[in-house]
Amino acid sequence: MLSKPNSQFLRALPPRGDIRRARQLFDEIPNPDIQSWTLLITAYKKSGFPEEALKVYEELGERKVLPDQLALLSVTKACAALGNLIKAKGIHQDVIRFGYRSDLLLGNALIDMYGKCKYAQGARDVFDNLRAKDVISWTSMSSCYVNCKLPREALMTFREMRLKGVRPNPVTLSSVLPACSDLKSLNLGREIHGYIVRNGIHDNVYVSSALVDMYATCSSIKQAELVFNSTHQSDYVLCNVIMSAYFSNGECDKALRIFDQLRKGRTKLNHDSWNSVIGGCIQSGRTDKALQILHEMQQSGVKPNKITITSVLPACIDLGSIRRGKEIHGCLLRHLFLEDETVFTALVFMYAKCGDLELSKRVFYVMPEKDTIAWNTMIIGNSMHGKGEEALLLFREMASSGVKPNSVTFTGVLSGCSHSQLVDKGLMIFYSMRKVHGIEPDSEHYSCMVDALSRAGRLEQAYNFIQSMPMKPSAGAWGALLGACRVYKNVEMARAAGEQLLEIEPENAGNYVLLSNIFEAAKLREEASKIRKLMRERGIIKVPGCSWIQVKDKVHTFVVGDKNNAQTADIYRFLTEVGEKMRLAGYLPCTDLVGQDLDAEEKEYSLCNHSERLAAAFGILNLDGASSIRVFKNLRICGDCHNAIQYLAKIVGVQIIVRDPLRFHHFKDGLCSCSDFW
Repeated sequence: MLSKPNSQFLRALPPRGDIRRARQLFDEIPNPDIQSWTLLITAYKKSGFPEEALKVYEELGERKVLPDQLALLSVTKACAALGNLIKAKGIHQDVIRFGYRSDLLLGNALIDMYGKCKYAQGARDVFDNLRAKDVISWTSMSSCYVNCKLPREALMTFREMRLKGVRPNPVTLSSVLPACSDLKSLNLGREIHGYIVRNGIHDNVYVSSALVDMYATCSSIKQAELVFNSTHQSDYVLCNVIMSAYFSNGECDKALRIFDQLRKGRTKLNHDSWNSVIGGCIQSGRTDKALQILHEMQQSGVKPNKITITSVLPACIDLGSIRRGKEIHGCLLRHLFLEDETVFTALVFMYAKCGDLELSKRVFYVMPEKDTIAWNTMIIGNSMHGKGEEALLLFREMASSGVKPNSVTFTGVLSGCSHSQLVDKGLMIFYSMRKVHGIEPDSEHYSCMVDALSRAGRLEQAYNFIQSMPMKPSAGAWGALLGACRVYKNVEMARAAGEQLLEIEPENAGNYVLLSNIFEAAKLREEASKIRKLMRERGIIKVPGCSWIQVKDKVHTFVVGDKNNAQTADIYRFLTEVGEKMRLAGYLPCTDLVGQDLDAEEKEYSLCNHSERLAAAFGILNLDGASSIRVFKNLRICGDCHNAIQYLAKIVGVQIIVRDPLRFHHFKDGLCSCSDFW
């Protein structure tokens, strides 16, 4: 009969009891036997505390208690959950030391443990030392190879198993099919599918899920659909797989239909299903839908987890929706996710990319711990807003805090120096990379320095810097030089840079347009015409310009000459009225780059139709007491719009923030943060 403390201890064990109470009662047992030690290890592991389970096992050793087979089995499973290779090797040594080298049950668990630790050689050593092997041994070994990204070895093990006459079970098949996915081996996948059908295993939901994933990965979406539709026991696991397949294949609507069916069913959706469809919508460019589903997820009573948050924040960035970003920030505060560095860093980046650098800084400075990625994010945020001095200050703070910079850190710092025309400071940082920090500059770092030199008007030095690069100069380097040639009207150097760019990036329409515009501005219309002709001959199509702005809960999108907005008449009336005030203040439209077949008045009207100007006008008409508006554009802001928005911001008395693919422009009091160089 069990003593009183032992019986109380047993009752306190999960799932009916509490692990902390169980530990207290265990500590009251004078000399706990190996069974009690094993029960405590198992309880910690099942309660989601594998690290504590390993500590209990270490304590067992310190007390000179000899583990038996079940104790070793329990701690092996705990170590598998933790994925700690150093601890795994120690447990393996104990298994050998205590005479269980050839034990089948322990051997299978050790193979699985090494697979979770991604250490194939350790698993193979255990596998080879087993005198007898069952289907679990072979399955665990194949699964280990898949986990270790060794799909060929996984399939070889599966073939060897079949030759030995061992019959695979559903777990074997669902474990080995991902190897076919990794290799994109449709024929091998079909062979295994044939075996599954012949042996009547096709109705197993895990096998069906693996088959759907294999066919989808091998670009055989129709076959994936057939498998999905023929499975009678579909659950959320299988539905998640087919939804992911549809999203990856660009069939977003089909994925959403499956999701709707899943929601109407009796099975309660878990985080995986919600996260799968939110991530898929973002992947498919349906950012509005992703945010809508996040809202529905919360309404259904499912709390967003870390994966949800880090996957949905990019949707706010794409839309430039700082309002939605703040809602997600509030959600994080409510659910206490803010101790997580990844979530904190994602918030810092979101606020910076949505145009609110001050909020980004506030989040950054309340972070309890900051790793290299967090520092890099804040440095890059300042750089893209043209705050080079602040980026340098952060770099020094980072070094003082003991966090080591990496290659990305220097890209961010050098970019900040470039955007703020801190050329000499940038050169000092660049040359310190190798000498002080032991980091070899790559093509991106060289491109940043070319950009910095070019912006400062040191075009010859920038050209020589490109020529001295130890690697082949990148499109980024030549592009930076070409952009500067536009500002400084250096046609000869533009011709040289353009020639290189059209060779390196023949598909990039922006290079043709920029080079053509440089020639056009220099009145070299024949050369400009040749570039446009070359562009047509190569079938290069310029991406249409598009700008968007969020007002209240809705994102409003504009293209050139857009007349689809409900306030179209008000927008054009406002631009006409404010245009008169701008001219009186000294604004002169830059019509040099507008088509030559238009007269002066038509050219000026054409410029007023640009998408960024329409979006800014719409934002001003809907200020509702705000002191700033944020406009986002998919292409670089045009020269005339940049000039016009400077005047517009001063006359209306608001700050206009424009994000293009290169940087942020903060227009205030007739000036721009880029100092008219972008």
